[in-house]
Amino acid sequence: MVLRSSLKNCLQLSCILRTPKAGFRSTTSGSLIIQSTSNDVYQNLAVEDWIHDHMNLENRQVLFLWRNTPAVVIGRHQNPWQECNLRLLRQKNIKLARRRSGGGTVYHDLGNINLTFFTSRKKYERMENLKLVVRALKALRPQLDVHVTDRYDILLDRHYKISGTAAKLGRTSAYHHCTLLCNADKVVLSSVLKSPYKGLKSNATPSVPASVKNLFEEDPSLTSEMLLDAIAEEYATQHQTDHHITLINPADETVLPGINNKTKELQTWEWVYGKTPKFSVSTCFNMVYKDSVLDVKVDMDVKHGRIEVCNIDLPEQWLPPALSSELVKSLTGSKFCPNEITTLVTTLLRVCPQDEELQSRWNLLCENMIMLM
Repeated sequence: MVLRSSLKNCLQLSCILRTPKAGFRSTTSGSLIIQSTSNDVYQNLAVEDWIHDHMNLENRQVLFLWRNTPAVVIGRHQNPWQECNLRLLRQKNIKLARRRSGGGTVYHDLGNINLTFFTSRKKYERMENLKLVVRALKALRPQLDVHVTDRYDILLDRHYKISGTAAKLGRTSAYHHCTLLCNADKVVLSSVLKSPYKGLKSNATPSVPASVKNLFEEDPSLTSEMLLDAIAEEYATQHQTDHHITLINPADETVLPGINNKTKELQTWEWVYGKTPKFSVSTCFNMVYKDSVLDVKVDMDVKHGRIEVCNIDLPEQWLPPALSSELVKSLTGSKFCPNEITTLVTTLLRVCPQDEELQSRWNLLCENMIMLM
C-alpha cells in the first residue's frame, strides 16, 4: 500500500530549497515521491519548472507523478502547425501546451501517466529511469513483454510504443520525463497528432511517428492507479526510502511560491505559439465560386508566430488591387492565428465597397486563408 500526505508537511520536514523566498530550509537529503492533485497540463508543467528552479537536487532525487485531461504537448523546439491538427484541437476543446524540454509531440489524457525524474545534472541517467519503469511493470505483470530501446522508448511486444521520453538539462539540475500509455483514447490520439496543413517548411524538430498500444489492451485488469503505485514502490525500493507518495496542489502558493505565474506563462500565446522556430508556408488552394474553380497561391514567412512576409496570388480581377493590397498589408505583422485573422478581415470588410458580389468573393477568400491556420 502506498501512503499519501500533504506536500506542505513533507517540505517543511525534508526539502532543500534553493531560494529563501521558497519558504523552507533543511539540510536533509534523500528521495521524494510526489503526485499532483491537478489534471491541468499547464499547472503540472509549471510544477516541473518550479522543482527544477527552486529545489536543491544535489543530494536529493524527486519522482513527480501526474496525469492530464486531454492535451497535446509539443517539445520546446517544435512547430504546432507541423505537429498536430489545431483545428481539431479547437473543435474538441483540447489544450495545446509547449513544454520546456525537447523531444516530440505527445497526446495526454487520463489514460496516460506522466513521470518526471529529477536529479542533479551529474546524476542524470534516463536509461536507468526507464529500466526502473520496466521493472515496475514486470513486478506488476510478469508476463508483459516490455523493454527499453536505444532511442529511450519503451516498447510492448517488441513493436508497440507505450512510452516516449524527453529531458531538460540545466546548469546544476536536470529532469527526464516520460509518458506511459495505460488506457488512452487512441482514436483521438491518432487524429489530433496528424497535421492537415500543407506547404510548411521548417527547421523545427519533427516528431518520429510510431505504432502505439495501451497496456490495458494487453491486460484489461490494469489501471492507471495500479501503475502509479507500482512505479512509486519500485522507485522507493531503488532509492531506499519509504513507499510514500506526497500529494501536491499545483496552485498552492504557500507551498510553491510563484507557481501561478509560471502556470500563466505556459498558457500565453507568446509561449505556446510565439516560440515556434521561423517557418514558411507555400501552398495553393481552390475556390469554387459560382461555376468557376479558381486557383490561389499563398506564400508567407512566419517568425515568432507572426506573419512576417505575405503574398497572395489571386486570379486577375478577383478583387480590386487596392483591396487585395490592403489585405496583404493587414496580414503582415499579425499573429498566424484564426481568431486574430477573423477579427482583422471582419474589420476590413466594413470598409469594403458595398457590393454584394465583391463581399461574397472577399468572404470566400478570407475563409480559405483562415483554413491555413
